[in-house]
Amino acid sequence: MSTITEIVSSASRKYAKVENVMRCVSVTSLKNAHNTQDGKKAKGVDKVTKDEYEANLDENLANLIERMKSFSYHPQPVRRVYIPKANGKLRPLGIPSYEDKLVQDVMSQVLIGVYEPRFLDCSYGFRPGRSCHDVVKIIDNTVMNERVNYILEADIKGFFDNVDHEWLMKFLEHDISDQNFLRYIKRFLKAGIMEQGKLQASDRGTPQGGLFRYQHNPPYADIIVMPICA
Repeated sequence: MSTITEIVSSASRKYAKVENVMRCVSVTSLKNAHNTQDGKKAKGVDKVTKDEYEANLDENLANLIERMKSFSYHPQPVRRVYIPKANGKLRPLGIPSYEDKLVQDVMSQVLIGVYEPRFLDCSYGFRPGRSCHDVVKIIDNTVMNERVNYILEADIKGFFDNVDHEWLMKFLEHDISDQNFLRYIKRFLKAGIMEQGKLQASDRGTPQGGLFRYQHNPPYADIIVMPICA
């Protein structure tokens, strides 16, 4: 049976804009997302664990779908925590509530399906089946076997903290015509951040830690490899 990503990928290859992707968010897909969640992960502002949600799983999922259909579902603020980085600084992480994790999981499968066929092959950051080790191999092979003029390394400081929501939505609207799906993307972006009991507005940026970012690679795999050869 085809996965959500495979179904959406097929449509993405055929059409300039993908339609009707919100139908992928169903009781079945949400239940599948629930089954794949790590029950040991930290809790969000709802303080709900996987086991607690599972106690009334069918009822909870049916209720969630009804709220999504009526647009009464609103993602909760993410709980912000900080983890140490290798350079001694702290990296902010946003922990979604459990129910929001399920919705994000399914919607991220849709986004992967939309964009995987459209990415250049030289892009490696946060893509399924690719890692920083693959990047090292291709750079090593290029440097050792090709005539390379120079190698350029660049990093965008605080990228995820400063993503412009308006431009992000414009990019999504370029490839996705399902307004209901886009409406929920915007709600997640605007859900806010809870830090030390205080709610902060999220007028820009995307909290690191949510499931909309590919989970297959570590953060340092945000890499595009484009060797400039003679």
